[in-house]
Amino acid sequence: MKRRAFLERIGSILAVLGLTEAEWLTLGNRYYQALAAPNPRKLALLIGINQYPQSPALSGCLTDVELQREVLIHRCGFAAADILTLTEEQASREFIEAAFVDHLGKQAQAGDVVVFHFSGYGSRVKLGTFPETVQNALIPVDEKEQQDRRFVNYLLEETLLLLLRSLPTDRVTAVLDTSYYTPTTLQPSGLQIRARPELPATQLALPELEFLKQLQTQKSAINQAMVLKATSDPNQQAGELLFSGWSAGLFTYALTQYLWEATPATTIQILFSHLSSSMHRLGSEQQPELMSGLKNTQSSAIVDNFPLNNIGAEGVVTAVDEDGKTVEVWLGGLLPQVLEYYGVGSRFTLPTGEQLILRSSLKTGVTPSRTGLIAKAEMSDPKTSNPPQVGQLVQEKVRVLPRNINLTVALDSGLERIERVDATSAFASITRMVSIASAEQSADYVFGKLPQIPSRYGLFSLGGEPILNTAGEIGEAVKVAVQRLTPKFSTLLAAKLWRLTENEGSSRLAVKGTLEIINKIAPRIITQKQSWRTQVQESGKNKAIINSGTTIPTVPIGSRMQYKVKNLSDRPIYLILLGLNNARSAFGYGSPEAIALYPWQVNPETDSSDTKPHLREIVIPPGETLKLPQNDATTGWILPMRAFFCEHQLIISTSPFTQTQKALETPKYATADQQSISPLVNPLEVTQALLQDLHNASETEMNGTITDSYILDVNNWASLNFSFQVV
Repeated sequence: MKRRAFLERIGSILAVLGLTEAEWLTLGNRYYQALAAPNPRKLALLIGINQYPQSPALSGCLTDVELQREVLIHRCGFAAADILTLTEEQASREFIEAAFVDHLGKQAQAGDVVVFHFSGYGSRVKLGTFPETVQNALIPVDEKEQQDRRFVNYLLEETLLLLLRSLPTDRVTAVLDTSYYTPTTLQPSGLQIRARPELPATQLALPELEFLKQLQTQKSAINQAMVLKATSDPNQQAGELLFSGWSAGLFTYALTQYLWEATPATTIQILFSHLSSSMHRLGSEQQPELMSGLKNTQSSAIVDNFPLNNIGAEGVVTAVDEDGKTVEVWLGGLLPQVLEYYGVGSRFTLPTGEQLILRSSLKTGVTPSRTGLIAKAEMSDPKTSNPPQVGQLVQEKVRVLPRNINLTVALDSGLERIERVDATSAFASITRMVSIASAEQSADYVFGKLPQIPSRYGLFSLGGEPILNTAGEIGEAVKVAVQRLTPKFSTLLAAKLWRLTENEGSSRLAVKGTLEIINKIAPRIITQKQSWRTQVQESGKNKAIINSGTTIPTVPIGSRMQYKVKNLSDRPIYLILLGLNNARSAFGYGSPEAIALYPWQVNPETDSSDTKPHLREIVIPPGETLKLPQNDATTGWILPMRAFFCEHQLIISTSPFTQTQKALETPKYATADQQSISPLVNPLEVTQALLQDLHNASETEMNGTITDSYILDVNNWASLNFSFQVV
């Protein structure tokens, strides 16, 4: 909405009614309930601010608004006319509060769905002279008053909560992609932080204080609004994820991506577990928080707050050329780690059964509608009688990934010029595995110095957490540090590659995996994953998935673990499990260790302790369930007696892992190390072989079209991620 039109609309309505904003909140509900329409409405108010007059510019807030808008329209059934967006100079405190009153307060009725979204800076502000009066606040575009810069126009979080709870419907959701605390010690980081330091000398503007008092004294019914916050701990900061030439809020992207693919029966509990795991894998310690007064919110279906339709998708057709054969597709449902490498030749299916072939890479954008999520595609059959239509959802059919993917490392801005020159030179010697990220390019890790003095060179996650056992000695040269880290780069690149296979939402190979703790009474389920696209087709709904909490599942040290994998398809399936263990301490991540499940059988004709095991395929016939690992003497595997974060990728194919088996057999494993789940000696070679096996499992006529890429067909592979913390 244009600024002038919005002002005229707000001013004229309130003037005619002769009501203040606070008076309307008290009286308006009764009036509009009398005029209630028979069908529930879906209303949204979306706020995004990149350009602040007194603060450094952010990059991803306008993208967040577009991400939220697209998923609300095409996945949740919101009408475009019922979504009001305030961006940049429109998003003043007065405008935001007036828009809330006018667009939500005056229109929402019992049973309606209401979504409020804010992306921008947050901070802490004092309401008085005592320290305990400091509160969380959202920073609008007019940060400070023009007349007196000692006063700030912040929108208090308490004010927002009171506004949300004053609405006459229980289906109210707020998404706050911001944070309130800035770190006292700056760590090397690849994320831009959405938090501004508290300003002790400033005071909150009087109109905001007066508005808050009015809201506190009103006697309207209070609903139990659900608030999804980007951070769950005061010391966490909400970060922006940089893609190739554009950015988005880490929390917003993870949330909206999941909503594109999720089934209506998925619970809020599962939603948060997925978000926590996804953000952790992207290198951030940031974990989301759920605020709600309802006791059973965690077990509620997300459809109660986000009315999802039954068709999960990876995107939507947004434009069709005059010839009816070339289209633009919005691909906000792709996983963040996959998005960067999604290649030309990838295929999607339309509801009519027709296929689209990607003919251009994702566009880099400069406006909200060009966020790098739009690509050109063509009909696979030019003579089709079912031309594509704007608004049709698209589902992944074939994923094309380049073969020459490297690990991307950013150089910390705190490095001196000579250090950056030396680091660039050192990384150039391992170009086949690692590349330096440019200013407009996303990174996987950050190379920098520990903040302690004297400092040492080491590796950091994007969120600024040091990777343990990567820091060198004091006085170490930059080139020596890079050479020392090279073996770890190999492991981290392998993990990056196998994450690109994840397709729980889009796979059409029907499988279910369950992670359990084995005990004397009965197994306890930690988490359960199942390919969704097949569930929708077969049963029309998603069965409840059990999880241990709203964040990443936790497992006690020393637990005996077990996987159960059920083949729900009509074909035999083959599987392999790869993983990454990160030991943890008070200082952050640990040195990454690659592990794998590789069953062996020893030749009974020899009893030599040096005999290399003969690996065998893991095959599950149709309809059967297999427990993993399962040896002759014991069941499951025992977790080490140390705390760590564990990430497993359970990868299933309709064809044998022939190349992978050969790569696993290359090293000579010592007899003492022959366990069911054991360290992986050559993780990069094994992962590259695994991608080749998945490529070979796809249709042969497709394999011949693109020689420099891996081509993966959703009918022939499923890849499920299991992440948990050992405590």
